Amino acid sequence: MIRRFDGVFIASGCSIVLSLLVIAWSGSSANSQSADLVLCDRLAADPSDPDKPADVKGAREVDPADVATAIKFCKVASASSRRALYQLGRAYVVNRQVPEAIAAFRKAADKGSTSAMVELGVMLATGSGVGKDEAQARKLFERAAEGGNPRGVTNLAALDDNGGAPADPVKARALLAKAAEGNSADAQYQLGMMTAEGVGGPKDDAAARVLFEKAAAQGHAGALERMGAFAQSGRGGSQDTAAAKTYYEKAAALGNEEAKAALKRAECPFVIRDKRGNFVTNLCF
Repeated sequence: MIRRFDGVFIASGCSIVLSLLVIAWSGSSANSQSADLVLCDRLAADPSDPDKPADVKGAREVDPADVATAIKFCKVASASSRRALYQLGRAYVVNRQVPEAIAAFRKAADKGSTSAMVELGVMLATGSGVGKDEAQARKLFERAAEGGNPRGVTNLAALDDNGGAPADPVKARALLAKAAEGNSADAQYQLGMMTAEGVGGPKDDAAARVLFEKAAAQGHAGALERMGAFAQSGRGGSQDTAAAKTYYEKAAALGNEEAKAALKRAECPFVIRDKRGNFVTNLCF
């Protein structure tokens, strides 16, 4: 089963900070870009955006303290950059300007931003700030996936996860494989699930374990839990109860409920059942 479905500026201080940033920009390899785009990247870049320059770190969310400044610079840069348009949408979301965010994402998606396609697809799939439209969300996720965006692939798989396999499991597996090559932990995990269950292609426990291990190394909670289960049972490789416990503990620390349950079972291995065979409780020693 595929499981799902990612300081307030004081006037004088702001001038100093921005001046330093512009100076740093003017002497960097980014001098082919506008200062507005450089500052927009610094404040609002998405770490998972394929359009993001490699030397820009990005942040999972725009810092609320920086949002007004991000909107200012991204709005100017967006006139000539689809990346800035997408980042402007991200800043609008944090500022709770949903209609403006949707408009920015639509424009960026029209210009080919796969990350904007994903964000707009999520809004349509959930009905967040816009009428719910899963069919349109699917089209956007498919476009993003075909453009090589790992989140497009994983969100497409999540949209299909309604108690069954993806509508086209072979295609979904192929797209996930492409995204997994780009070292996307989500794609590696989702592909591992399909590979472990034989969905969309051959079942291969050893290959699934390799994928889970790669995603677990990046701190993916689901993959850490799967690595715990595979190590505990020896599935797809060697059995190692000590390693299994470590994987479970890391997954549990990230909030994974299956890992928490596995740790509880390890502490309380004996099960009490009633005369009908129904579970009653665990015995701990």
